[in-house]
Amino acid sequence: QVQLVESGGGLVQAGGSLRLSCAASGSSFSINVMGWCRQAPGKQRELVATITSGGSTNYADSVKGRFTISRDNAKNTVYLQMNSLKPEDTAVYCCYAMTGPFASWGQGTQVTVSS
Repeated sequence: QVQLVESGGGLVQAGGSLRLSCAASGSSFSINVMGWCRQAPGKQRELVATITSGGSTNYADSVKGRFTISRDNAKNTVYLQMNSLKPEDTAVYCCYAMTGPFASWGQGTQVTVSS
């Protein structure tokens, strides 16, 4: 079981930036994929971005060109740099980590973008 703790959420105006961090701990196994998801009120959870231990990334179409995912394998930490934020990016953002076939999820951090 991996424990994930997110930080960096908050309130920002449209066009602004935020950087989210997620630190993983508690697993004796290597974490392969890490990523970020989000869930807005009344909507389904959406996968935002993923990154493998080798650095390969993938993004949802809605955030391509605006969000950048990165990770520090030595620290088991994943980051999400969010630029040019829009009101529709408002959601609870959660990170996840895969150790083999098992997925662990963080509690989430609120991101609110005002117009």
